[in-house]
Amino acid sequence: MTDFVTAAAPAEVLADAAGPLPDGVTVPMPPTFEDVAQERRHRKEQLAAGFRLFGRFGFSEGVAGHITVRDPEHPDQFWVNPFGMSFGRITASDLILVDHEGNLLHGARPVNRAAFLIHGAVHRARPDAVAAAHSHSLHGKAFSSLGIPLDPITQDACAFFEDHGLYSDYRGVVSDAEEGRRIAAALGSYKAVILQNHGLLTVGHSVAEAVWWFITMERSCQAQLLAMAAGTPRHIDRETALHTRSQLGGHFAGWFQAQPLYEQIAHSDPDHVN
Repeated sequence: MTDFVTAAAPAEVLADAAGPLPDGVTVPMPPTFEDVAQERRHRKEQLAAGFRLFGRFGFSEGVAGHITVRDPEHPDQFWVNPFGMSFGRITASDLILVDHEGNLLHGARPVNRAAFLIHGAVHRARPDAVAAAHSHSLHGKAFSSLGIPLDPITQDACAFFEDHGLYSDYRGVVSDAEEGRRIAAALGSYKAVILQNHGLLTVGHSVAEAVWWFITMERSCQAQLLAMAAGTPRHIDRETALHTRSQLGGHFAGWFQAQPLYEQIAHSDPDHVN
C-alpha cells in the first residue's frame, strides 16, 4: 500500500509544471487562517462551490452523492449537503453539520443516511482526510462495474497509480455502519477507492483537493472505457507512472489543479457563499 502523504513539495510541483518563476511572479497558494471561525467559513464556502461544480459536471443522480468537510474546531463532526437538495443550488448556509453517528447538530434538513455511514467511517479512519467526495457519476459507476483498478494509460490517470483501492463487496444502498468501515478499510491510506457496482470516492487535505481527485478520476475512467472499447490500451511503464504521480498526485497538486474550476464558480455562481 502506498503512502498517500508522499508527494512533491509545492515549489517542486510548480517548477515541474511552469519552470522557474521569474522574480515578482506569484501563484495561488492554500490559504492560512487567523481563527477557527474564519477557517470554518472558508471550508463551507469551498464545499458549496464543490457541489456547484459537481452539478456543472452532471454528477448528480437523484438524491445520491455527497461531499463532506471536517469541522476545523470539532474534528469528529463534518459539514455535508442537505438530503435531497440540488447540487446546483447549495449555498454555504444550506450545509448541515453531523457527527460520525449521524446526529444532526446544525441545520433544519435531514442528512442522507449513506452519507454519514460512509463518510463518518472514512473521516474516523483517516484523520488526515479533511474532505471526502462521492457521487454516482456516469463513467465512474460504469467503470466500477468492471471490478478493476484504473490503469496508467494517460498522464492524468498516473495520479492514481498504486494510489487507489477497490471495494468489491457491494450489498445495496449502504445502510449499516459495518459496510462503512469496510469501505474505509478498502480506501486505506489511498487518495481514492473504486466502489464496485457503485461509483467513486476520493479524499483530500482540502475540499478543493478531494473535489479535483473526483473530477479527474471520473474523466480517467471515461478515458479508459473509451480506450478499451477502441482496442488494447498501452500502459505507461511503472517507473514513469510513479514519477508522474509524484508530480501530479500530491496534496498541493490536487488543490492547485482545482483552482481554475473554483475561479469559474466564483465568477458564475457568486451566491454560493451566502
